[in-house]
Amino acid sequence: MIDAMGIGLIMPVMPGLITEVQGGSLAQAAVWGGVLSTVFAVMQFLFSPILGSLSDAVGRRPVLLVSLFVMALDYLIMALAGTMWLLLLGRVLGGITAATHSTAGAYIADISPAEKKAANFGLLGAAFGAGFVLGPLTGGLLGELGTRAPFYAAAVLVLANFALGWFVMGETVQDKNRRPFEWRRANPFGAFRAVARIPGIKPLLWVYFLYSVAIYVYPAI
Repeated sequence: MIDAMGIGLIMPVMPGLITEVQGGSLAQAAVWGGVLSTVFAVMQFLFSPILGSLSDAVGRRPVLLVSLFVMALDYLIMALAGTMWLLLLGRVLGGITAATHSTAGAYIADISPAEKKAANFGLLGAAFGAGFVLGPLTGGLLGELGTRAPFYAAAVLVLANFALGWFVMGETVQDKNRRPFEWRRANPFGAFRAVARIPGIKPLLWVYFLYSVAIYVYPAI
């Protein structure tokens, strides 16, 4: 939920921040906003299977904690950015460090007995939805203090999540379920090929793709 809040917090102020950094009209800011959103999404696409495979090898805990710490630094970079290139770098780092949904999902799978898996994955989805509602609302209120305020708030939230994980979260990857890291499985195209071999899954992948396009077009606009 805190991760989703951190992403949503910055949405209300991005147009103003881009205009402040780049100058020009709101229409030009919208173009840059589209570029930044695309870069963020591409990084998530490329790094989600990498981080997921890495968590199979070294453990869920270090992957999640390192990602959270770097994400907090990323929000601070964006809070201080005075050029579009720094904002672009911030979105690259943000996309990489936010590509931990597969790792979080694997953690849920690790700790859930078979009869509770669906319910626990539902909780994960509900937490993301709640964060995405609360994030823009809070970001809009903080935006009254300036275009940089939501980024500092997002950094604080992510650091709070890091602290919670550091003290509460245990490791679930043991020798019995540890898998060596392989680039064959860690790149997104290799992951698609591996998943597509599961009988009956291709139609579900297409449905989920169209569903995702329909969902994410709204925050982009």
